[in-house]
Amino acid sequence: MSEFALFLGCTIPVRCLGYEVSTRRIAEELGIKLVDLNFSCCGYPLKHVDVVTARSMAAANLALAESKGLNILTICSACSGTLTDAKFNLENSPSAERVKKELEKQGISYKGGVWVKHFVRYLYEDYGVDKIKAHVKVPLKNLRIAIHHGCHYLRPSEIYDEFDDPEHPKSVREIVEALGATVVNYVGELDCCGGGTIAFNQKLAATLAKKKLDNVKRAGVDAMVLFCPFCAIMYDGHQRFIEEQFKCEPYNIPVLFLPQLIGLALGINPAELGFEYNAVDAQPLLEKIGELK
Repeated sequence: MSEFALFLGCTIPVRCLGYEVSTRRIAEELGIKLVDLNFSCCGYPLKHVDVVTARSMAAANLALAESKGLNILTICSACSGTLTDAKFNLENSPSAERVKKELEKQGISYKGGVWVKHFVRYLYEDYGVDKIKAHVKVPLKNLRIAIHHGCHYLRPSEIYDEFDDPEHPKSVREIVEALGATVVNYVGELDCCGGGTIAFNQKLAATLAKKKLDNVKRAGVDAMVLFCPFCAIMYDGHQRFIEEQFKCEPYNIPVLFLPQLIGLALGINPAELGFEYNAVDAQPLLEKIGELK
């Protein structure tokens, strides 16, 4: 059984419990052991204020995993980017010495022997699409799925070893198709959810999210699938708010975390995948999947 340190980040345990629950459950089903360490914030909130402090916070987490002999799997795209950026810059940036000095003040030593991957990237690149497909018990045939990639899963590509094309991504598509579902193309697929602006301009954030929800609705899908907590907050948590704000017809678009969709294809009971935490009712989708069994 493969063993990794699970980096949850700050947002998921508080606002996206379904993501954590479904990730842990499918990892168990796929034979991936996730270990909980006493991680702290990745440093993302400080990235644009004090990059050395942000990278020092990230590096402290890398050092903790290194001390346990574990690599890191993340499920928050922002955390994934911040931790990966810190590792990349500790090896390639002039600021590395400043970060190391900050770590020394805390009695922390980081040698650089840890890698970080988003759980989705790990499933695609290391676990393998064919292996996922071999575990499918309920092929999600006739399901039409819209994928939202978010901004941080593939960008900046140089810190991610360019494992996928940020302009024409295929990794998530191949996973979803391996589950038997149809991936639906739609206008603005790579657009931002707006979550990055919500703290200072809620109307702009809602406008950006509405634009994508409109396009997804027109595409005629059964669900939207994503793997970033901030994106989920915009499309799932704020879907009703957007309807009220813009006086538009209900979207009724279920928003699933990718591990929830994978779990359904693996035949796992929805009650074990955290659907009770989804803001938009996914029952019509679950009923449709039930008919596929």
